[in-house]
Amino acid sequence: MPIPPDMAALGATPAAIEAHVAGLARRVETPCGDGSLVWRIWGEGPPLVLLHGGYGGWSHWIRNVLPLSRNRQVLAVDLPGLGESAMPPAPEDPQAMAAIVVDGLHRLLPGDGTLDLVGFSFGGVLGGPVAVQLGDRLRRFVIVGSNGLGLPRAPMAPMGSWRRQPDRAARLAVHQQTLEVLMFADAARIDPLALHLQEGNAESGRVRSPEISRTDILARSLPPLRGRLAAIWGEQDNIGRGAIAARRDVLRAADPHIPFHTIPGAGHWVSYEAAEAFNTTLFGLLD
Repeated sequence: MPIPPDMAALGATPAAIEAHVAGLARRVETPCGDGSLVWRIWGEGPPLVLLHGGYGGWSHWIRNVLPLSRNRQVLAVDLPGLGESAMPPAPEDPQAMAAIVVDGLHRLLPGDGTLDLVGFSFGGVLGGPVAVQLGDRLRRFVIVGSNGLGLPRAPMAPMGSWRRQPDRAARLAVHQQTLEVLMFADAARIDPLALHLQEGNAESGRVRSPEISRTDILARSLPPLRGRLAAIWGEQDNIGRGAIAARRDVLRAADPHIPFHTIPGAGHWVSYEAAEAFNTTLFGLLD
């Protein structure tokens, strides 16, 4: 299957690349509040569930879903109140939001078979209670650059608000700034597709995911998951800059044998910025 960089080399627009990858999936809906939780599913094989980051959507994984689906059934969800999914019932409680995701998985994957779960950033924070609620159905939970560990976020340059901008050009400038400050280690790797995805995902987000990520809900979810945890971080993740080891220590306090991998030269959105290395590392952890 072609991956997005191949299409970009042929001159495809970012919107066409996103539509192409989405079009290769089955789009399925499960209940969420007064509407639906939207899933996209690629491939066949043992289930691999991907939970995206805050103010994101399934497309946070656009450089991963096709390679991963070569031997896995890949399920990427738009989390409640993000992407195309409906808002969860008020208030925005992470345990209740996790229950919506778990209910969707039980509907899509009936029976008692196991699955692997990967959560990026806010997806890892919410993935903590999702993993606990899955119980024995969880095979492995891979945490990717997540907060929710009771640790402060590293200081970083201020970022503007796209909501306060007068026109699309000004909004795009803010989205570019967010990618540079928060998501990438190397601004030269920010391509038109990344900017297109950031614009669409950020402007579709309604749930206040940063507030949930500032809690310690992921840390509190870890103890019952011992033996089923793994982690991947970008070596230059700005959220944990200078304190990646502290994040590893929190995880190893819950599971002393957790595999903890850092990918050199990559920032927070490691699955995009260093997709090939990320996919190889994830395959190794799941195998």
